[in-house]
Amino acid sequence: MTPRFVRLPLAALAAAALLAAPARLAAQAGLDTVTIRTIKITDGLYMLVGSGGNLGVSVGEDGTVLVDDQFAPLTPKILAAIKAITPNPVKFLMNTHWHGDHTGGNENLGKAGVVIVAQDNVRERMSKETFVARLNRTQPASPKAALPVVTFPETMTLHLNGEDITAMHLAHAHTDGDVLIKFARANVIHGGDVFMRIGFPFIDVSSGGSLLGSIAGIERILAASDANTRFIPGHGELATRADVEAHLKLLKDVRDRTQAAIRKKQALDAFLAGKPLADYEAKFGANGFVKADDILKLAFAELGGGK
Repeated sequence: MTPRFVRLPLAALAAAALLAAPARLAAQAGLDTVTIRTIKITDGLYMLVGSGGNLGVSVGEDGTVLVDDQFAPLTPKILAAIKAITPNPVKFLMNTHWHGDHTGGNENLGKAGVVIVAQDNVRERMSKETFVARLNRTQPASPKAALPVVTFPETMTLHLNGEDITAMHLAHAHTDGDVLIKFARANVIHGGDVFMRIGFPFIDVSSGGSLLGSIAGIERILAASDANTRFIPGHGELATRADVEAHLKLLKDVRDRTQAAIRKKQALDAFLAGKPLADYEAKFGANGFVKADDILKLAFAELGGGK
């Protein structure tokens, strides 16, 4: 997710009206200059990139399935990008997790009649005020129209457009409500923010995330894939299996190097001073939102080293 949450609810709008939403609202959120980029992955499946989490779009005669929806002011641009792909309206919206840069458009789409689907914990967290410690920010409860109306504990599948679209729960990974979404025919997986390509991983501990759960989540993503699978990351460019494997190696090295320090009874300050992730800084440190020390502190606490 991005370093901020944005939620600017719009008025109740039908799908056509959403396309004409006032530009002023987007400007207030700093999103008026955002362009939605459309990337065709295969026939019937696209990735949209704007501001916030990457979107997946499955199209066909049965209707359109959208994965995530970024921020509320971007809804008109997102719908315009989809309309350029297909005349068929969005029928289902699947949320990969609850964070606002992936669910900010839920209210708009919910009011337009789109059926919102997510893991049980997504609805639970969106239904109440939630404090995100990493951002030092409280996220208010979402309005009723933004909440998923179909939820599931572990797995569910949509059978549309000749495609089997399966969501699988990744427990206590980036959050406690993450899912991977697999498009079986297209051989594409949307990994949500469990798999990102923009730097060191953000693990939202205050929302039930964990390092060990993130490792297990990436392992499950890889288990659901093969050598030819392509991956839509929560953020960053379309990826290959090698990119996911590199992310898993980073997480495992964080775990193993931290465990080694704890076994040696090394203090946290001394551990960090040794720059144990120096070999990853060039590739993962440029983003700046999550720094090497952030993920190491999290690992140190989770693995029993204290704070």
